[in-house]
Amino acid sequence: MSPLDGITKIGDLPLENRRVFVRVDFNVPMDGGRITDDSRIKEALPTIKHAMERGARVILASHLGRPKPGKTEGLSLEPCGARLAELLGAEVFVPDDCVGEAPKKVIHDLRAGQVCLLENLRFHPEEEKDDERFAQKLAELAEVYVDDAFGAVHRAHASVHALPKLMREKACGFLLEKEIDALGRLVAGPDTPYVAVLGGAKVSDKIAVVNALLQKVNALVIGGAMANTFLAAQGVNVQASRVETDKLPLARSILEKAKAQGIDVILPVDVVVAASLDATDGTGVDAGSIPPGMMALDVGPKTVENIAKRFVGAKTIFWNGPMGLFERAPFAAGTFGVARAMAHSGAFTVVGGGDSAAAVYAAGEGLASMMSHISTGGGASLELIEGKKLPGIEVLRG
Repeated sequence: MSPLDGITKIGDLPLENRRVFVRVDFNVPMDGGRITDDSRIKEALPTIKHAMERGARVILASHLGRPKPGKTEGLSLEPCGARLAELLGAEVFVPDDCVGEAPKKVIHDLRAGQVCLLENLRFHPEEEKDDERFAQKLAELAEVYVDDAFGAVHRAHASVHALPKLMREKACGFLLEKEIDALGRLVAGPDTPYVAVLGGAKVSDKIAVVNALLQKVNALVIGGAMANTFLAAQGVNVQASRVETDKLPLARSILEKAKAQGIDVILPVDVVVAASLDATDGTGVDAGSIPPGMMALDVGPKTVENIAKRFVGAKTIFWNGPMGLFERAPFAAGTFGVARAMAHSGAFTVVGGGDSAAAVYAAGEGLASMMSHISTGGGASLELIEGKKLPGIEVLRG
């Protein structure tokens, strides 16, 4: 069964001169009302342009941040509307609410091919409660529903779950189709050898995904701060490095399970250490020889070499979570080195969203364009890999 079975695609819907509600993910990082990264807006452009070119009256909707009930200063979608207008080279109308008379009037006046962006859905607490009456108010605005917000499909919220249930015609947009197809390949039947790379801060955040991956992978690479817990579970003194001491038994059981199933686990053999997170430089040492008072903040070059060797001949590689504190230059080499090796591997490569995606873009060298797929949703991509059925995707079937 294809992961897309039962889901209509936007290209198969009649859109001409119809009011088309497109759920997008414009939950972009902001600083003082200014967008600091517009990549989520850019990812939605193919679907928006397709709807415009086919003469739809396009109604975009998104959440932004975690506002208090009612309007919250700094969390209006107006800056997103302005940026979208620049990218489209067309006017984008932004009513001052997402339900009620204000959007109804704007939508009534839209001509074929014009776009409006509703105000932040989360200004109404009913959005996060999957409230059917709120969804009904949204449904009154449109005739067709399209979901292109992969970053929100793991949440049963009104605009991604209750609303499509009320709409007779619904489909996925191009971005959501791409995400379901790529991540679905990892779940349904990945080509082997299959290598998974997990990093980030906590083992506890990745328990479910580790258990799911152990059913499918041939090798598991563990880096980032979570590697400290695995090293400590093997008796390595990681000194001042961050360790989840309550998860040491869990780390041991994961290592034992992997060994019993013949899965190679690659842990750091060398690390870059410093006395604090604010250090301006780091020192490379063997993982078993971290000096007292020092903490591991990146994997070292020998570890990157070991990981790169595992990528040779791999057919599928999935990566979620950086190898270290890549946001700071002294501790970025490990993460960037893994990104480089993955991009040049020749495998089908999937980067989970969030920090992993940010790291690949930060690594430069055009590495992002060399990956088969970079997910736009961290939480949603992990839940799909775990094998969960996501409410915003399942509601589109049939």
